[in-house]
Amino acid sequence: MSLPEGIQSNAVSHVRRCSRTACRQPAVFTLTYVYADSTAVLGPLAAYVEPHCYDLCAVHADRLTAPRGWEVVRLPVETAGGGPGSDDLEALADAVREAARPPSGARPSDAVGEGTETLRRGHLRVVRSDPGTGDRGPRRRN
Repeated sequence: MSLPEGIQSNAVSHVRRCSRTACRQPAVFTLTYVYADSTAVLGPLAAYVEPHCYDLCAVHADRLTAPRGWEVVRLPVETAGGGPGSDDLEALADAVREAARPPSGARPSDAVGEGTETLRRGHLRVVRSDPGTGDRGPRRRN
């Protein structure tokens, strides 16, 4: 069944909504209970929906109270951007480039195992057998 043009469906939403009944506000916090410690933990919105967590809007998160004898822990919420910054991305790119470089002082002809390394691309190596090892290719069984 398709909907007529101009009618929008509320069945599928890209925005997570507050878990409180009849609240249609977007969720910005996730509430988790740690029963062993009698603690309610309110933190930033989790990346994934978890079955025993509750997504809350700002209004309901501010009004949150815990049962008698329980403690509420409110984790700080980052307000900057909501994602990795340009410095984070540049640091990640630099780390990937550094990992792809051959170790300092290494030459392509350094001995590796029972052969000689002839080419390297990232973590992959082409190794040629040394002529003195007597290895002339795969052995056949009679």
